[in-house]
Amino acid sequence: MEKKEILVALQAIFREVLDDENIVLSEETVSNDIEGWDSLTHIQIIVAIEQYFKIKFTSKEILSWKNIDEMLNSVYEKKA
Repeated sequence: MEKKEILVALQAIFREVLDDENIVLSEETVSNDIEGWDSLTHIQIIVAIEQYFKIKFTSKEILSWKNIDEMLNSVYEKKA
């Protein structure tokens, strides 16, 4: 799976969890860029990503993410 495909899937997940079809993700996107992306929705987003891609993240991985690119890279590495 290519990184662009993963980014498209992540964007769809964010739109569904946050109920906002106008969300556009880039690799530089951070939580402050998206209205409603708080600690509670972050957990919901992570669970949705794990279910969609059939993967599991460690707490260490999750805590290391500073932007969408780092989240994307974690998914990419697990799907490689």
